[in-house]
Amino acid sequence: MIVAGDEASLYLQATHQAVWHPRGLTPVIKLHPGRENSHFYGALNLHTGQEVVMRSPVMNAETSALFLHKLLTAFPDQPILLLWDRAPWHQGVEITTLLKANPRLEIFFFPTAAPDLNPQEHVWKAARGAVSHNHTYIKLDPLAKKFEVYLETTTFPCPLLEQYGYLQLCMMFK
Repeated sequence: MIVAGDEASLYLQATHQAVWHPRGLTPVIKLHPGRENSHFYGALNLHTGQEVVMRSPVMNAETSALFLHKLLTAFPDQPILLLWDRAPWHQGVEITTLLKANPRLEIFFFPTAAPDLNPQEHVWKAARGAVSHNHTYIKLDPLAKKFEVYLETTTFPCPLLEQYGYLQLCMMFK
């Protein structure tokens, strides 16, 4: 199983996106003045386009290890190759310990400052466009729940997979 992983933060403060609206009527989007947020760990199955997702209040090595455990549970009988960036919370004793205890999980790190190589970035972009741009939620929890449900129920095929040969890689490890 080959998966591409990453993390994203969702803010209650809405981001803007162009929308169609009747001529002469300016759309009104109320912005929340705070910076409340929720973090999401996500991993895209490069073969099926399915997403494994976990919401978290923080991003640190301990939480990253919990997410890796969730990946191992999601694919219980398969070796897993995780393509991951070099975020500081992807390193530490918790990660090292988990990897030693689970040799079927291997991590391949993307080059530094190369988010365009990570297919998971396209998942975040699609989810933000569908859920959090121009939203009208006044509480973070319902927005975060809708974001999470969208990630769990949507398949994310991506032409980037073919562009960089990920599909051939998936077939080799099938």
